[in-house]
Amino acid sequence: MLIAANKAVSIDYTLTNDAGEVIDSSAGGAPLVYLQGAGNIIPGLEKALEGKAVGDELQVAVEPEDAYGEYAAELVSTLSRSMFEGVDELEVGMQFHASAPDGQMQIVTIRDLDGDDVTVDGNHPLAGQRLNFQVKIVDIRDASQEEIAHGHVHGEGGHHH
Repeated sequence: MLIAANKAVSIDYTLTNDAGEVIDSSAGGAPLVYLQGAGNIIPGLEKALEGKAVGDELQVAVEPEDAYGEYAAELVSTLSRSMFEGVDELEVGMQFHASAPDGQMQIVTIRDLDGDDVTVDGNHPLAGQRLNFQVKIVDIRDASQEEIAHGHVHGEGGHHH
């Protein structure tokens, strides 16, 4: 069986940046299970896995435009500390849900604190970076009709309702 749309795919992976630092890995844990064609993983990796079989191992370099996008300076802004009512202690690295200019919800991360000024960044932490994956395909199966309808894998290693 080959990886194609509506297949439940299990992969072991290690993600590194261009400096070779490990960003994420399934090593020591369960494989990542996703639904091919449903946008569960970044587009560049999903495209590279299409047509592969169980046991295949590959290295994939995914450019920012096929991962989390280019870094957008317009997503960085400075807010007043008073905008964070109810939060006693603000720290660099804290994340909050905020309304994006288009009305969608986005996650912003505190990048800097300077007196009453709080600099937040709406970019994904991996925006603008090439992502390097070492991947081994562990399992491929037909997704259930329920999984296809929900757009994600259920059960072991997948989403639980």
